[in-house]
Amino acid sequence: MYTTVHQCFAATAVRTPDAEFLFTESVTAEAYGIAPGAIRWGEAAAEVERLRRAYSAAGWGHGHRVGLLLENRPAFLLHWFALNALGASVVPINADMRSAELAYLIGHSEIGLAVTLPERAADLRAAAAQAGVAFQTMQPDDVVPPAGTAPPRPHEAIGLDTECALLYTSGTTGRPKGCILGNAYFLRAGEWYAALDGVCAVRPDAERVITPLPLNHMNAMAFSTMVVLVAGGCLVQLDRFHPKSWLASARESRATIVHYLGVMPAMLLAAPESAADKDHAIRWGFGAGVDRKNHAPFEARFGFPLVEAWAMTETGAGACIMANREPRQVGTSCFGRQQDYVEVRLLDDEGRDVPADTPGELLVRSSGTDPRRYFFSGYLKDEDATREAWAGGWFHTGDLVRRDAEGNFFFVDRKKNVIRRSGENISAVEVESVLNQHPAVKTSAVAATPDAVRGDEVLACIVLRDGVNASERERIAGSIVEHALAQLAYYKAPGYVAFVDALPLTASQKIQRGQLRELAQALPGQPHCVDTRAMKKRQA
Repeated sequence: MYTTVHQCFAATAVRTPDAEFLFTESVTAEAYGIAPGAIRWGEAAAEVERLRRAYSAAGWGHGHRVGLLLENRPAFLLHWFALNALGASVVPINADMRSAELAYLIGHSEIGLAVTLPERAADLRAAAAQAGVAFQTMQPDDVVPPAGTAPPRPHEAIGLDTECALLYTSGTTGRPKGCILGNAYFLRAGEWYAALDGVCAVRPDAERVITPLPLNHMNAMAFSTMVVLVAGGCLVQLDRFHPKSWLASARESRATIVHYLGVMPAMLLAAPESAADKDHAIRWGFGAGVDRKNHAPFEARFGFPLVEAWAMTETGAGACIMANREPRQVGTSCFGRQQDYVEVRLLDDEGRDVPADTPGELLVRSSGTDPRRYFFSGYLKDEDATREAWAGGWFHTGDLVRRDAEGNFFFVDRKKNVIRRSGENISAVEVESVLNQHPAVKTSAVAATPDAVRGDEVLACIVLRDGVNASERERIAGSIVEHALAQLAYYKAPGYVAFVDALPLTASQKIQRGQLRELAQALPGQPHCVDTRAMKKRQA
């Protein structure tokens, strides 16, 4: 029906001009120094139209790319929709990025303009100079500067295949890749979401979707935003996740659907229980990665289901799988069953289909004649990586997944995170989940380190909680391994425990797995790395 994101937004604005489109609750308003309260659909449409005219008059158009460093502020959405109407693509920029990361992104994406917070403008210009890119910056309310070049595709029709956004992967295993995402990608995300059934039925013009997730990621940009554009209702975009005030923000905004990441339920459960824990209007939560041990306790305490789903930036909703129908297999890392719009295979390292209850790499594609329908359009300037990802006509996700005899899918780990010790495959995420439960551990990351006998050994990098005496390394390391041995098969427990001040992280705060693997090669033998291999003994 619609061929651009802007058309979808504008149609809903015409239909419900007086309804609330975007609600800023008080915590976010204070963080951003903006007024709390609602922006109505009609008001938003008028501002988008004003911006569209300004960009058009300044020469911006089809084929240009514009960076947005605006955090989760309302201005992000308004500038995105205005640029989309002209066929210009937006490149969301994580506000936590620093010089080297910014220089790479600006140079790789070749953006000529960034709409930015004033305090970051100088950083962006310096990074652009380092990258050798002609570049301008503006604040959200500034006069739009003239485009440095004519629109690259002025005579081509703007439609479903037009690039809408360039989203960069998190770069956990190497340099971030730029995923080219068309209008069809975003529209499909909203349509898929709006059509959910079972536990997750969406009521037209009635839902209020609250999310703390960043607009430079596909979940907030393609799912929570787009379902509001397609189905109507209101978006409650938080600045970030504040565990102490999150539930109050949900109440204030009258949220009915929440988006979460796995760490959020754990942090909310850590707070003292209250009679007000169920005092909210939330119907269900949409997310991924909730710790198995926290899933059922969270639902019992807060009174709404956490519905696990699987997707990637590259797949969008084209292959999204969700446990939105009962039984959801709560507490098992189940993310649903295969649906008719997606085809799925699970393969071993030799490319053979695995039997039931055996982990294999997840391969997906759209059903029908076009296997890439609604997926990303490709990696910018990296045709080799695009071809490799689509080898054999299937998108290779890099995720290890198990499927049971009933067809339920269970997430195991990223394939590159798996440690192979004496023929046993060990999931880094599984081990980290257990280590993070130890009272002395603030956070952990697990990787393989070479072992002359076993091939790989498990090495755990540990950041200790504040107040823990780091001088007692030997004792604490032993306690951590004993904790792991009580909950895991002996071979999964750490053979080395390295105490570090911080973990290597990406700009989006994910573990930088490539850097972690390099670190793990050098840690054994260092004073802050304790050899605990003697504790790992097969149980009788």
